[in-house]
Amino acid sequence: MANLVIVESPTKAHTIKGFLGSNYKVVASNGHIRDLPKSSLGVDIESNFEPKYINIRGKGKLIASLKNDAKNANKIFLATDADREGEAISWHLATLLGIEPENAMRVTFNEITKSAIKDAIKTPRCIDMDLVNAQQTRRILDRIVGYKLSPYLWKTVKSGLSAGRVQSVATRIIVEREEEINSFVSEEYWTLSYLLKTEKGCEFTARFVGDKNGKIELKSEEETNSIINELEKGVFSVSDVKRSVKKRSPLPPYTTSTLQQDAYKKLGFQSARTMSVAQELYEGINIGQENGGVHGLITYMRTDSLRISDYAANACENYIKTKFGSDFYPEKRRVFKTKKGAQDAHEAIRPSSMEYEPSQIKSHLSCDQYNLYKLIWDRFVASQMENARFNTVSCDINNGKYLLRASGNTLIFKGYLAIYNDRDEEDDNILPDMKTGDNLAVASANPEQHFTEPPARFSDGTLVKFLEEKGIGRPSTFSTIITTIISRGYIAREGKTLRPTPLGVVTTQLMKEKFPDIVDYKFTADMEDSLDNIENGEEEPIKVLDDFYRDFKTSLEKAEAETGGQKYSVPDEETDIICDKCGSKMIIKNGRFGKFAACPNYPECKNTKPIDKNGNLLVKEETKPEKTDEKCEKCGADMVIRNGRYGSFLACSNYPTCKNTKPILNETGVNCPDCGGKILVRQGKRHMVFYSCENFPKCKFSSWDLPLNKKCPNCSSMLFKKKSKNLIVCHNPECGYKCEDDSNN
Repeated sequence: MANLVIVESPTKAHTIKGFLGSNYKVVASNGHIRDLPKSSLGVDIESNFEPKYINIRGKGKLIASLKNDAKNANKIFLATDADREGEAISWHLATLLGIEPENAMRVTFNEITKSAIKDAIKTPRCIDMDLVNAQQTRRILDRIVGYKLSPYLWKTVKSGLSAGRVQSVATRIIVEREEEINSFVSEEYWTLSYLLKTEKGCEFTARFVGDKNGKIELKSEEETNSIINELEKGVFSVSDVKRSVKKRSPLPPYTTSTLQQDAYKKLGFQSARTMSVAQELYEGINIGQENGGVHGLITYMRTDSLRISDYAANACENYIKTKFGSDFYPEKRRVFKTKKGAQDAHEAIRPSSMEYEPSQIKSHLSCDQYNLYKLIWDRFVASQMENARFNTVSCDINNGKYLLRASGNTLIFKGYLAIYNDRDEEDDNILPDMKTGDNLAVASANPEQHFTEPPARFSDGTLVKFLEEKGIGRPSTFSTIITTIISRGYIAREGKTLRPTPLGVVTTQLMKEKFPDIVDYKFTADMEDSLDNIENGEEEPIKVLDDFYRDFKTSLEKAEAETGGQKYSVPDEETDIICDKCGSKMIIKNGRFGKFAACPNYPECKNTKPIDKNGNLLVKEETKPEKTDEKCEKCGADMVIRNGRYGSFLACSNYPTCKNTKPILNETGVNCPDCGGKILVRQGKRHMVFYSCENFPKCKFSSWDLPLNKKCPNCSSMLFKKKSKNLIVCHNPECGYKCEDDSNN
């Protein structure tokens, strides 16, 4: 019998199948096979929060197939991802297949390469129930919040709303940033710089710093002009010149969070897009037979560790010395310290092999795959390279009691910058050769007015960074958090930024008033720490759940009693679109087919306009109507073809003076079986074609099926060709004649 290997993803299964021999069968579970029911809470709170799992609907055939494969297998290897979610999937599979957790053959790997897979198969372990318990606790917490809190939101805000434990905090973050922006009061300030000239005529820029007592902030034009007037009376002279060599160290390899941030900054990828492409690179891509077929190109992409294996470090060292030279590799190998509390089960995100340089396999990758793979490759290689070195010069310039300063740097050794540029400076600023005591001439004074700016709205990248800093959620969940709060209508994208909707503002206000713990940053971060402690075997799941539920239940009962049927109104979301009928600013409404802009003065003004998902006006391109040879029987003008909601029709070109319209009548060449008139082709709703008599409405004949110039061999009635089936049928329902359409034979 063959050994059975079960993974989550069909792509991963296909990749691994190529690494194992014919004695192994590799199949995919397609993610979770069991979950809590959607129709009920699915958690028995009174019985120590026992979850009531059911098989996921639609996976019956897959489950039967897995059971059959397991029955015929010699050994069963559970090879799902090596994180909480993957461990839980393996546990569910073991439960379904009747395998005790301590007897399960659980295999994990950090990269999908031949050596990693074979090594994992050789060293299976049992299922880690601490990992499973951490995942279950998170799932139960989220289910309790979602299923207990959502009905309260339906009654108080709007039907159909849903609440989430971490998502509510993320919404609050964006709402409060918008409040900061709206309450921000801009203040004026000035900067002053001088274009100075040495005795040899070399020019450079120095900025005003202050006086001998320290920094001076310029708040107004008057203050700035006063300083300029005093400086004009004095002499600019060099008081101090400092020269040094500055070293700049590379950044560490990527974690999940920093990959999402950098992919957004450098590639413009939203978090969900980054994780989707990273999943493809991890699970395996066919990079051509010349490169060995299908390979996983990066290590596991859900990690917050900065550790890399000795094998990877050795391979990277060899690559750097061969590609760039020994000078580009440091004397001592770099080791980056993982921050406190980070999960260290996986390495940092890196290429799984140094054999597949991005440029060599570019033709086998999609544009997104190549860009992200190159980003990961460059960052990893750079992290192991020598420092960049700069010659730096700092020059202090005195004028009476005032101080100006100029600084410059020149790159003298690229180091890691040869492959990964993380510098903000656009150009090197080179200062002319100067020495203490040199007098300088003034070429020009450059005062500039500025105003302080409010904090920027969050983007995907900056929100991920904020969530990580506050300890809210985990890197593997960040993209899901953002996707969820947008899909629920609490947050909307505006260009590359995230802004709260009126619904998000009202819901956050309610949550802060009634459920302060749920949307409290520290409380949510502490809950993440508790989940980590469960994973490490340091806390009991029941205690964590009980402590949470006791306070949550009290808050919910108190909120329901205090609200007493009160409804929180959600203000309409205003747009910048002006109603062309009454001049009001239009608002966003939800309709059967999605969002649209509507006049706020309804029903007096019923004007509406189509908008896109971001609330921008959709402008339809004007197309010139097609002329016909037919003349309008009312005014004699040409008739043109126009498009309406039920399809194309003929209309007078003299519209709106003449509003004559008529249907486009295409003859079928078949006469009506009821009155003998001509049968015409017409268009109905959604451009559906049907057939009816030219004498409509006097003659009511119509059909969705194509009439034929053929008679039924049984009763001589007209025959029709069915649209949906390859059949010829009789028009007479009492006859019942039908046969297969052989017109194509």
